[in-house]
Amino acid sequence: MFFRTEDEARAVAFYRERVGAETWLEQDGCTILRHGDFKFGFCGRGETDDCGTLTFYYDDRECVDELYDRLEDRARDPPERSERYEIYRFFADDPDGRTVEFQTFLHPLPGEGGGDGA
Repeated sequence: MFFRTEDEARAVAFYRERVGAETWLEQDGCTILRHGDFKFGFCGRGETDDCGTLTFYYDDRECVDELYDRLEDRARDPPERSERYEIYRFFADDPDGRTVEFQTFLHPLPGEGGGDGA
C-alpha cells in the first residue's frame, strides 16, 4: 500500500516516531515502512492521498491504550469497544489527514487460542 504525500519526510517521521514503524526500504522519492508484518509506503508527490484507513493491530488492550496515550493529540476519541466487530480501538488522523485505526481483537483469531475479551 502506497500513498502520495506532499511532505514525505513529515509522514515518515510521524509513523516512525509516533507509531513505532521502522524504515524497511528507501527508494528514490519513496519510503517503505514496516510495522510488524504490515508494510506501507509514502512517495513524495505534488498532491496528497488522504483517503483510506491504515489499521494497526496490537496483541492486547494495553498496547492500544499506550498508543492512545502517545497519540491523544491526534485521536478523535478515546479507545472504545466495538460490540459489532468485537474489537477495542480508536481512530486518529495522521499529519496528511489520513484516518489511522489502532485496534486489538477481543475474540479468538484463526490459529490462536483466545483474545483479550476484557
